[in-house]
Amino acid sequence: MNTDIQKKNKRMKYIIVGLGNFGASLAKKLTEQGNEVIGIDTDMNRVDAHKEKISHTICMDATDEFTVAGLPLADTDMVIIAIGENKGANVMATALFKNFQVKRLISRAIEPLHEKVLYAIGVDEIVHPEEESAERWAKKLSLKGVVDSFELSDDYSIVEINLPKQFNGKTIKEIGMRENYNLLVLTTISNSEEKSIIGKTRNITKVQGLAHPNDVLNVDDILVVYGSNGHIKKFLRK
Repeated sequence: MNTDIQKKNKRMKYIIVGLGNFGASLAKKLTEQGNEVIGIDTDMNRVDAHKEKISHTICMDATDEFTVAGLPLADTDMVIIAIGENKGANVMATALFKNFQVKRLISRAIEPLHEKVLYAIGVDEIVHPEEESAERWAKKLSLKGVVDSFELSDDYSIVEINLPKQFNGKTIKEIGMRENYNLLVLTTISNSEEKSIIGKTRNITKVQGLAHPNDVLNVDDILVVYGSNGHIKKFLRK
């Protein structure tokens, strides 16, 4: 996931629409991480059930333009449409927030055609809760530079991260990943474009194999790193 809009050491502000299993879990995780979260649902029972564990909860219709206009959209870093049981409401809410030109818009897709409609509206990214956990998304959204993550325990993870620009052209050894950051680089991933014989461009992802201390890293590389969540956060603040 491209997270270049994330701010370093900043309390992020999120609006999550739909407090079903995925939306509520994501809102709680982001709140636990110290972010400010507004959770929205049309079901008052859901709003009441989660109000103690989410920064703010509101019972409202996120497809109503007048109501949505009253939200602090200009101050919000990201809006996630997590509505899953009603595709119509999902599309309408997504389109409405897009019209308000929010900074970043992520929406939940239920099926391939639904996903195409959401991309046509202009969302920045699609969520597939059936395939990805709220825990995983919370980490991706709240840490600058995280592309993807796999949590091994409460304290340790394997994450894909973008290489900080100041390390461009340096080797793993020169950066001192182990010595300075207590992190182990497992491998690196590079992305490139390739043209077919008919001139169509496609993206090629290449996993480089086990990382070596003398491997030279480039700014476009993605590092696959193992370490404690605290040490990963420290590295990403660079």
